[in-house]
Amino acid sequence: MASDPLSALAEERADHRFKGLPPDAAGTTVAALAAEHRNLFTGGFTTPVLALSAERLEHNLALMETYTRRHGLAFAPHGKTSMAPQLFHRQLAHGAWGITLAVPHQVRVARAFGVPRVFLANELVDAAALRWLARELAADPGFRCIVYADSAYGVSLMDAALRDAWSDLPGGARPLDVVVELAAGDAARTGARSEAECRAVADAVAAAGTLRLVGVAGYEGEVPDADHARVTAWLRRLTALAGEFDAEGRFAGLDEIVVSAGGSAWFDAVAEVFADLSLSAPALKLLRSGAYVSHDEGHYRELTPFNRVPQEGALHSALTLWTQVVSRPNAEQAFLNAGKRDAAFDLHLPQPHTVRGADGASRSASGVTVTRLSDQHAWVRTEDGARLVTGDWVGLGMSHPCTIFDKWPLIPLVQQDGTVTDFIRTFF
Repeated sequence: MASDPLSALAEERADHRFKGLPPDAAGTTVAALAAEHRNLFTGGFTTPVLALSAERLEHNLALMETYTRRHGLAFAPHGKTSMAPQLFHRQLAHGAWGITLAVPHQVRVARAFGVPRVFLANELVDAAALRWLARELAADPGFRCIVYADSAYGVSLMDAALRDAWSDLPGGARPLDVVVELAAGDAARTGARSEAECRAVADAVAAAGTLRLVGVAGYEGEVPDADHARVTAWLRRLTALAGEFDAEGRFAGLDEIVVSAGGSAWFDAVAEVFADLSLSAPALKLLRSGAYVSHDEGHYRELTPFNRVPQEGALHSALTLWTQVVSRPNAEQAFLNAGKRDAAFDLHLPQPHTVRGADGASRSASGVTVTRLSDQHAWVRTEDGARLVTGDWVGLGMSHPCTIFDKWPLIPLVQQDGTVTDFIRTFF
């Protein structure tokens, strides 16, 4: 690993590959462009352009650091949200234990940029990926990776692939750490459906010399008809399973026992239930919420646990998609130059919140509503009295961070006054 694995990102060229950048910056490096401290609105940026608020990002990072420490939780935020190594490292700097990821490509990105601990929230049965992972573990004694297991057959595939990989790693192989995944109901995406099935998976892990059982995990966000009572009931099943495995000696010799849950909607319940954990070794109470890093103007604004515990703080939506009015065919309709290629739309349509006129003054986007998206246009309905003219910039709030970041490979980091201080590179 390079001593500064992020340094290469600053040397990328700010060119046509990246939407929204100033055309006159073509050929300069990202670092040089950031050092110019251009203004997003007057510095030559073109629309549409996605902006990440510097102040709100820092607020969200600090808030979750404080929250997890207050409740005695370790934190491995889900990196699939942003797939931005610069944000991974800021999360680590704010106390994160490591980064959660979903698929092998994401783990490779994290490793390429020096992330030392990865929680893979999936059963990994891809032989090529397992061979690569075995080599990573052998090459770097400081690297730790924990993966899900939810079936005995899946464990057998993992074991076979790792045994094959180990044949080329004499003396350097390390067992892969595994947590048994308990499903949050029969309709859950993954996970063993019952405690009996979990025991069968644990037995298979114990019989595989390439794997080491280190704990249990699951995702409470898939509890059917989720409410506080149902979610906490499932979480108590998960912690009880950890206790039973511990009493049966399945974690003998471990320095810590991993118990992990926690998406972005119920981490208050996770904190509540995990507070009662009592095991024979210290518990690594691993929370995995990822959407907090940018928050949003829709889905997570409605679901965040901070709505239930406002005394703990509040997350702030940090992403704005700046678009421009390119057509105003009549008093009731307008078209913006951003659509499905640019904006998240899988949960809610974008919500206009700010209009910036040619004079540089900003005003509320009251009476302006996005009604549908085409590939490159937003269809807008305007009510009586709504002030909107061709050429105006319109700031859109969006829902679901995971499908906002993935459309933008380079995102300006913008201060409240519009000054661009850095650029965030994503890898989807």
